[in-house]
Amino acid sequence: MPPAIRVEIVPYSATWPESARQEIDHLTLALGSALSAIHHIGSTAIPGLGAKPIIDLMPVFTDIELLDDLLPALANLGYQCWGELGIPGRRYLTKNSETGTRLVQLHGFQLGSLHIERHLAFRDYLRANPGLLGDYQTEKLRCACLHPADSHAYSDCKADWIIRVELKAIDWYRSFST
Repeated sequence: MPPAIRVEIVPYSATWPESARQEIDHLTLALGSALSAIHHIGSTAIPGLGAKPIIDLMPVFTDIELLDDLLPALANLGYQCWGELGIPGRRYLTKNSETGTRLVQLHGFQLGSLHIERHLAFRDYLRANPGLLGDYQTEKLRCACLHPADSHAYSDCKADWIIRVELKAIDWYRSFST
């Protein structure tokens, strides 16, 4: 398991989408044809929402074992793999700065995984419903105050809020595909 990191929620930065795009470009070059897509997910992908200043990306692979074969290429980009880390079928990787500050988190899945839909649905639902951002921001700040030095406990703390909204988000998201 990756070490817990300090939780700092900062105001939304208009630089986050560009940072994500640049990292996506590096990953696309390194991973090539194994990739089906890479999505910017998480709070840094939602305009107006404060977040930990860590870019979350979700690379989608035609076969997750192709990602396993490409771990040396990702290590060359500074990524460390932590395995599934509690989500079957996921590959979780982190990239830190030279000083140890977490910069990027990858949540790799195989094409067809239901986890892809839930991440995209949650992101897109919050983008389409900016009235929810204040509620989510309040929950994030509450959990950060309770667990300022433990990112794992922080994530667990806000999980109920996320799951509740995620269920609505998935129904909303699926309404566009039927």
